[in-house]
Amino acid sequence: MADSPTAQTASATLATQGYTDDDALFARPFIDRDEPRTNNGTAYRYVHGGFEGTDTRFSFYFPVAKAWQGRFFQYITPVPDSETLSQGLTGEEDRIGAAMAAGAYFIETNGGGPKAADPMGGGDLTVGAFRANAAVARFSRFVAGQVYPARPHVYGYAYGGSGGAYRTLGSLENTKGVWDGAVPYVLGSPMAIPSMFTVRLMAMRVLGDKLDGVVDALDAGGSGDPYAGLSDQQMAALREVTAMGFQPQSWYAWRTMGPHAFALLFGGIRMADSSYFTDFWTQPGYEGHDSPDLLKADRVQLDTRVAEVISADKAKSLGIDLGHTPGTAKGTADLAWQAMGLHSAGEMPVAVRLADSSTSHALLLSDLVLPSGKKVVLSDVHGDLAMLGINDPRLLATIKVGDAVRLDNSDILAVQYYHRHQVPDLAEYPVWKQFADAQGKPLHAQRRMLLGPLFTKNAAGSVPTGKFDGKVILVENLWDREALPWQGDWYRSRVKANAGAAADDRFRIWYTDRALHGDQSQQDDPARVVSYIGVLQQALRDLSAWVEQGKVPPASTAYRIDDGQVVVPADAAARKGVQPVVALTANGGAVAKVAAGSRVAFKAKIDVPPGTGSVVAAEWDFDGDGTFETPVAIPAGNKATATLTADHAYDRPGTYFAVLRTASQREGDRKTPFARIQNLARVRIVVK
Repeated sequence: MADSPTAQTASATLATQGYTDDDALFARPFIDRDEPRTNNGTAYRYVHGGFEGTDTRFSFYFPVAKAWQGRFFQYITPVPDSETLSQGLTGEEDRIGAAMAAGAYFIETNGGGPKAADPMGGGDLTVGAFRANAAVARFSRFVAGQVYPARPHVYGYAYGGSGGAYRTLGSLENTKGVWDGAVPYVLGSPMAIPSMFTVRLMAMRVLGDKLDGVVDALDAGGSGDPYAGLSDQQMAALREVTAMGFQPQSWYAWRTMGPHAFALLFGGIRMADSSYFTDFWTQPGYEGHDSPDLLKADRVQLDTRVAEVISADKAKSLGIDLGHTPGTAKGTADLAWQAMGLHSAGEMPVAVRLADSSTSHALLLSDLVLPSGKKVVLSDVHGDLAMLGINDPRLLATIKVGDAVRLDNSDILAVQYYHRHQVPDLAEYPVWKQFADAQGKPLHAQRRMLLGPLFTKNAAGSVPTGKFDGKVILVENLWDREALPWQGDWYRSRVKANAGAAADDRFRIWYTDRALHGDQSQQDDPARVVSYIGVLQQALRDLSAWVEQGKVPPASTAYRIDDGQVVVPADAAARKGVQPVVALTANGGAVAKVAAGSRVAFKAKIDVPPGTGSVVAAEWDFDGDGTFETPVAIPAGNKATATLTADHAYDRPGTYFAVLRTASQREGDRKTPFARIQNLARVRIVVK
């Protein structure tokens, strides 16, 4: 638990006396910091505190009275995290500044503290799921009444992405009178975990560098046939992962995307269903038993010894890219080295060098079986270097030079097929129909329980139902590799089931094209994908206007689901939602073939969905390297359509992708970093 309030600097201006809360756990709030601050040049009042007898802590950011419009925005993190997480952010990522620019004060909590983040820590999971955030929201209104005594009513809106989307909906669905609406984003379904990761890992292993051809076929000017040149097994794997909802064009980052959150989830799967990993290899109805030849070439069981244990400090001195939190899960890293008797995190083991590197495999996830028989998860293995993944630090402390160990990826191979053995209700989750016969009977052996809803309940406090008070704008992304896009439609169906004909009066879903899962301004390949932060910011603005003024927001994105893929119209007016659409040609087509030194003529048409703003920016990247070095002067006047032309010469032979990135903004504000909604288009240039 953090220091008690008596050990902190007491507030001289804000009172907590007289506050009451129906949740007895949060009946005794305290304020330990109350001071004026500035955020990127904007003045505000910072208030920090918590609740006695709990680990819950909060930060409030109150703008000056003339800038406040009677509302708050509360950011809910993917897992319980820090209440100061948003401090120091700049540009469009500045959550505090974005809230204040929209007339809101900003709230952030630690979600109840470390115990609330750990299902095995003995804490009450409802605290981390929604109770801590709800208590802070309620208390913020009490404080706001003192900061802004002239405004008696305060509207409240929650928003959060990924795991934070589960927690946002869990908060809204499990409380009353706390929030008036929410913007969950990149939401998964209750069946997302672990299936969306297991099918992806299977496809990455089976297809490997053939994924480069898949991406090229679907890129601008490509053949359009992603299955060309694939073996039968590879074609089957691509069909399976695509039908499960993975956008094929998003495979461009297959070398770097890694297992993502699966590294955190794997231990939970083994704990909840340990017998699966034996059944897979020994029982009928499982691929390891029925079709071992399909896995034989990829299975590694190598007996070897530990030649060297490499600490975090030594890894840095050797130039080894750690690429992950050393040795343990986020939130416990600061305690791990203490538990191991080390003086600093730099002494923590993060890798081992193996004496026998006879395996030619480069493994994404594997196990290192220790002399005790216990397994340490390896995040990746290249040659004789094995990087330690997320593990119990006490187990890592037992690894010694000379230990006889086994490199074994059997469990990792097995889990890559787990989704086939988790067939849910096919009417609710039709992407699983590929694993059932015409009568709906599963083709493979099934486990005794579905793990997805258990993981979801741990995060949200309950499985989402679509039943809530207030209004919701859900933001989903078409190139999301973690929360596969059809899952937004799953929640929409739940809302419709509960609200019926009134669903459109309280719910919207906006899909963002060419956007991934992470809410960072700088994406992994700016020449292919865009930030969707501006969509979130506009959703919060539209949500508050919807609730407070009855101003109906833009319509939901028009889409259909075709064999697991969310398909949207090419035309902005037909697509709806809020994102601009860009159509780009080179010499009149999607591909231009020219001689070196010849100039290529580019033409682009940008359309903003009706009533959602105007084009405010555009910029060219003629080489496709992600550097947009040529800005475009958009003609004066706020217009929802823009036609742009340019020409460029390529002096060297090769294949290039020219990219135009654009942004729209509701008010046509060309200076603000907030609520700028991006999209881009590409064309292929072949220079001979």
